[in-house]
Amino acid sequence: MEGLVVLDAILEKLDARDVVMVACVSTRLRSCAFDDSLWRRFCARDFGVSSPVAPNGEPCFSFKATYELWNESFGMYPLPLVKRTKQCWEGISSWLATNFPEAKDTLRKGASEAKLKLVEDTLELKLPMAMRLLYRFCDGQETVPRDTSEHRHLAPLGIFGGYEFYEHVVNVHLLPLDRVVVETREFEAALGSVKSKRVIVAASYYAEKWFFLDSVDGQLYVGSNNVSINGEAFPCVPHTLIRPRVDATWDVPQDALLLWLEEYSRRLHSGMIQVRKFRKARVINLFPEEPPSCSVAITNGVKVRASTVLVPEVSSATGDYYYAYSIRMSLQPDGCLLDGVYYQSCQLYSRHWIIKSKDVVVADVNGEGVIGKYPLLLPNGDEFVYESCTPLPASPGFVEGSFTFVPGRLTKPEGRQFKVQVARFHLEVPEYIF
Repeated sequence: MEGLVVLDAILEKLDARDVVMVACVSTRLRSCAFDDSLWRRFCARDFGVSSPVAPNGEPCFSFKATYELWNESFGMYPLPLVKRTKQCWEGISSWLATNFPEAKDTLRKGASEAKLKLVEDTLELKLPMAMRLLYRFCDGQETVPRDTSEHRHLAPLGIFGGYEFYEHVVNVHLLPLDRVVVETREFEAALGSVKSKRVIVAASYYAEKWFFLDSVDGQLYVGSNNVSINGEAFPCVPHTLIRPRVDATWDVPQDALLLWLEEYSRRLHSGMIQVRKFRKARVINLFPEEPPSCSVAITNGVKVRASTVLVPEVSSATGDYYYAYSIRMSLQPDGCLLDGVYYQSCQLYSRHWIIKSKDVVVADVNGEGVIGKYPLLLPNGDEFVYESCTPLPASPGFVEGSFTFVPGRLTKPEGRQFKVQVARFHLEVPEYIF
């Protein structure tokens, strides 16, 4: 018995291919090598597969058969990269199933190797390995609208979310391969240039926002306000993390797309990015919800949360940045405390913002209300949320300021005015851009 345990431990250290060869040596080794518990561990180790299910979702009669099917489908790729991509995508998909099932329902089945090869031949380039693997697990979203009514229903369902301020609305979808080809060709035609080796993989169906993967340097970019003029774009992932080619010190290529997806998955599961109401629908909202990316201050029972996102599609990569910011205010359960007295409501009267760019004041704003509204806050009531945008001549910068409230209502004040702090929130070009 002890010998079988030792033999099993030795076999587990081998590659699956070597274990099959060992099985040819003797009947005893064959029995050990084909034990399904061993292949269960191989499935988990090499592919992150915990149940006997084939890549197409069909059940298998054993873990050995499961391994053979997964190896047949993905054995042409480095197995650590297959497992990593699979786990990353399952993390995003499971979050969608729990928190945003209407978007989860738009995900398409994975594409075949033949379809990926057709895309490469059509665009005359080699797709990065992580992109190929992503599309093997999911061929984008089934959200391309055919008419106005479909656009109204499908456009908010982008799995990479967005933001809204004034009349500017963004919501980013993972494009299916057919749209990847169309959008990439149209982008090249608009530039009127030679093949750029950039492939558009995600886009917004509201205001234009494009994400494209460079098949040469492995970086993921998002277009600036000059993208249709000269191709200008912001890198979405730190360059230092990218290894587009295998070399002596890096045996698995690492492009930006997988790093970007992993960071996005972390933000979803940590609660930093959440689903919010959008008109009559729901959307993934990119404004951070948790500190330190979301500032929080409570003054006299009034809680104000503030966060910001870079708006690359209206910014320039060489300066003149634009940032959207989200302000969320609410009243604590006990109400508003002022001069030792609790009040069961308070209403916003005015705002004061100080905006700095590299420690230089570029705006000092005073005004009544916010976006033309004077929110009334009640204990245990919904947060009042509004979004706006500010330009910044140079990054980094920050915004800080205060709101003036009155206890009770503006039409019937019950006490003196008081100021509510808005904790400083930063305006900077982030390492990861979504």
